[in-house]
Amino acid sequence: METLLLILLSTFLVSLIAFIGILFLILKENLIDKILMILVSLSAGVLIGAAFLHLIPESIKFNENIFIYVLIGFSLFFLIEKILHWRHCHDVECKIHSFAYMNLFGDAIHNFIDGLIIAASFLSDFSLGISTSLAIALHEIPQELSDFGVLIYGGFDKIKALFLNFLIALTAVAGGLIGYYLLNSQSIIKFLLPFAAGGFIYIAASDLIPELRKEIDIKKAFLNFGIFILGIILMYLV
Repeated sequence: METLLLILLSTFLVSLIAFIGILFLILKENLIDKILMILVSLSAGVLIGAAFLHLIPESIKFNENIFIYVLIGFSLFFLIEKILHWRHCHDVECKIHSFAYMNLFGDAIHNFIDGLIIAASFLSDFSLGISTSLAIALHEIPQELSDFGVLIYGGFDKIKALFLNFLIALTAVAGGLIGYYLLNSQSIIKFLLPFAAGGFIYIAASDLIPELRKEIDIKKAFLNFGIFILGIILMYLV
């Protein structure tokens, strides 16, 4: 029961990040852009750190031959992204996000999988659950900011966009709840943990790091790299 409460609390707190779209109402757009790149850098480092320092090592405890599952996770996240025509674009007016309803559908699936991953992590080990939840939460911040921008760009008013973003974010709680009752076996957990690692690596390598590579100012580029390394160190210390 204690593990279930931790899963529900973690997924609910992650869902609350959907309200970060409020920043669009109080901050200037150029300031949001600066904050976004810092968050993208930190998120990329945290996801890479969580995958290589926590999820993969924990998975090896169950089965040494887990790297095929890492590849499956990496490939499946790529496939899901393409099928849904949805990317973690950090440009508010990204043309790929033209269909706001498609973005909501894709986000719901993504958040539900996040809930499953959090559940599997807590069922495996408490500290792994904390580090995985932190990695997902930090990734959600820039993602939710961009998704809120997509909804506005797609024609929703700001209040409705906030509400819809939060409603879709709650699918993480559903994923956590279902995960607790369906994943409470080592045979499933030993697959889902490396699967999550592959997904984390894909998101960082395919969506986040390419955004950082676009920075042409050398000082800002080194700052972003430093924050990226800080994210990895943070996962090492957790």
